[in-house]
Amino acid sequence: MLRGLYTAAAGMVAQQRRHDTVTNNISNINTPGYKQTNAVTRSFPDMLLSMTGVNNLPDKQIGRVSTGVFAEESLAIYLQGDLMQTNKASDFAIMSEIQVPGVNFDASGKAISEDGEVIFQPQAFFTVQNSDGEERYTRGGKFTLTDEGFLITNDGSSVLGRNGQPIRFAPGVGLEGLVLTEDQRFVNAVTGQDTGAALLLTQINNPNELVRDGDGKFRLTQDGGTQPVAADARVEVRQGYVERSNVDAAQSSVDLMAALRAYEANQKVIQFYDQSLNKAVNEVGRI
Repeated sequence: MLRGLYTAAAGMVAQQRRHDTVTNNISNINTPGYKQTNAVTRSFPDMLLSMTGVNNLPDKQIGRVSTGVFAEESLAIYLQGDLMQTNKASDFAIMSEIQVPGVNFDASGKAISEDGEVIFQPQAFFTVQNSDGEERYTRGGKFTLTDEGFLITNDGSSVLGRNGQPIRFAPGVGLEGLVLTEDQRFVNAVTGQDTGAALLLTQINNPNELVRDGDGKFRLTQDGGTQPVAADARVEVRQGYVERSNVDAAQSSVDLMAALRAYEANQKVIQFYDQSLNKAVNEVGRI
C-alpha cells in the first residue's frame, strides 16, 4: 500500500514540474527569441537503468509495476518562430533553415537515419559575450548602442563581430543610418560604404546540447559542436524585425489543464490510501 503512496506522490511532483514548465512558457510568450521547453517524464525504473549506464542492454523484465514517474528534464524546442516587424534599426531577427545533405527533417526539426541515429536540425544564433568574457548564443535580436558605440543586448552582453571581437561603431554613427547586407555586414545606408563590422552567426550542430544561461542566452555543454554559418546556408538576418517566441499558446493552455487534472487525480489517490490506512490502523487494528 505504501508503494501506491510513493507512486502517487511521484506523479504529483512530476505534474507540478510539468505545470511549472508550461507556466514559464506562457510567461515568456512575448519574449523575443524565446524557445519553448517541454517537460520529459520517464518511469523510475527506466530512469534508474539509464543513470546506471546500462540502458543499451537488451530489454529485461524489471518488475510488474513501475514504482512512480520522474520528471527527468525540460527539453527546448528550437523551431523557427514567427517574425514581427518593428521598423527599429536596432532590431534583428534570424531566419534559420539549415539543411544537412541527405537528411530530411520533420516538422519538429528531427530526423532518423537508416541505422536508427537521431539527427537534430542545426540552428543559427547570434554570438554574444557576457561580462565574464564567455561566449553565449541567443536568438533575441533587440540590440542597442552604448555611448561608446558598442552594440549590446538588453542585459549588457556585447554582440560579437565576425572577427571575434565586440562590434563597435565610430562615434556618432547610429544604427538608423546603417543597413545590414545579405552577408550580415553593416554598410552606410546612403553611400554604401562598408563600416568594417559584420555580425558573427554561429551554427549549433546539435541544439539539444545548449543549456539556458538566463536573459535569453544559451551556453554549449560540449566543445566542437559549433561552426560559423556557411555563406551558402539557408540563414537570413532581417533588420527591423524580431523573432517572436515559438510558444503555442493554445497547446500550452491544454497542457496546463492536463497537468492540473493529473495532479488532482494523484491527489485523490493519496487521499484514498490515507483513508484505507486510517481504517487499517484505527478500526481493523482494534478488533
